[in-house]
Amino acid sequence: MSEPEITTVSEKGQVVIPQALRKKLGLKPKTRLLVYGDVDTIIMKKLYLPDIREEWERIREIVRERDEKFGPLKEEDVKNEVATFRREKVKR
Repeated sequence: MSEPEITTVSEKGQVVIPQALRKKLGLKPKTRLLVYGDVDTIIMKKLYLPDIREEWERIREIVRERDEKFGPLKEEDVKNEVATFRREKVKR
């Protein structure tokens, strides 16, 4: 744990995270943080978001593998799945 440092809230509500902490945590411009607050405490946590391109490529690979195994998906298949889902949802 590092030594505490003092920072100030600007008129716009901005807070500067000390350079040593930014380096230690790998915070770069545009890094997203979750912010929690309670009573007199604020906690910031680095938010890890998936790379959309990587995620999309992973989904495309799953679809390709499914197509190779079962053939391409037909509109009728999709309609049947939706109807089945709706029937099961009504039962709940």
